[in-house]
Amino acid sequence: MAWNDERVELLKKFWAEGLSASQIASKMGGVTRNAVIGKVHRLGLSGRATPAKPQRGCDADYHAEEAPSAGFVHAEIETLVEPEFIAPAILSSGDMATVSTLKGNMCKWPIGDPAKDDFHFCGQSAPTGKPYCGYHAQMAFQPAQRRPERSASPAARMIADAARRRAAN
Repeated sequence: MAWNDERVELLKKFWAEGLSASQIASKMGGVTRNAVIGKVHRLGLSGRATPAKPQRGCDADYHAEEAPSAGFVHAEIETLVEPEFIAPAILSSGDMATVSTLKGNMCKWPIGDPAKDDFHFCGQSAPTGKPYCGYHAQMAFQPAQRRPERSASPAARMIADAARRRAAN
């Protein structure tokens, strides 16, 4: 399948409407979900104003009521507020935090090249039991983007895989 101007415009229209790559591939025919994702990326359409919305009605092969039986639970995407930058801590000695001066409640975010003399750690206060301060935790731990949680049951995974294959056809 070649991406002609008409199909590219159709892709742009569906993407702007908030359809997922799988839904677009299904509607367009002759193209895979991955081909849609690749083309969207090459066209620079990756950021959109509204998240994809599940389809309702007979066009959708994968209905919401099938989700629990397939072992999927869709989590809401949280909009995280980016915390303000926090400068690395300066210890009472006037030095920056190093491997030998880090304590359990200090941010262990590495700063600089470990092979250089000026390498240090953030050293700001970190919540008990956490390795990083709020600022660096936000950088290190990105929320899953609509990744479904899988049941531990192998049977549930098989049912979910079958549902995905049906939806792709």
